[in-house]
Amino acid sequence: MNPIPVNPDTLPAPSGYSHGTLSGNTLHLGGQTALDKDMRIVPGGIVEQFRQAFGNLLTTLAAAGGRPEDLVSITLYLTDIPDYQAHGREIGRVWRELAGPVYPAMAGIGCTALWQPEALIEILGVAVIPEERIVRPA
Repeated sequence: MNPIPVNPDTLPAPSGYSHGTLSGNTLHLGGQTALDKDMRIVPGGIVEQFRQAFGNLLTTLAAAGGRPEDLVSITLYLTDIPDYQAHGREIGRVWRELAGPVYPAMAGIGCTALWQPEALIEILGVAVIPEERIVRPA
């Protein structure tokens, strides 16, 4: 089975990448920054950027029939780890609001910059979706 790109219409149209790639029942979720539908990074700091980036990732997951509990791995790329840590409680509340109380394996990696200069965070992940729920885009 060939990998299938997953590109929800509600996210910015990708160019040179896919928001997700479905291979069997495994969805590889491409890195999501806090881009809104107008291709701008949302203002408001790390908490709002986390909300947008994680929401973008969950949008791609849902387009393939997945749910937050199907996430098996998340990697966070951060341009300012101390800022993320200082807002950890707020970010945790956003996670629970969007995904519930289940947490996959996670890693947080510090980096000097992301694709968009104003981006503070990029999130990528992997989900394993039960066969009966998979939606394979045409």
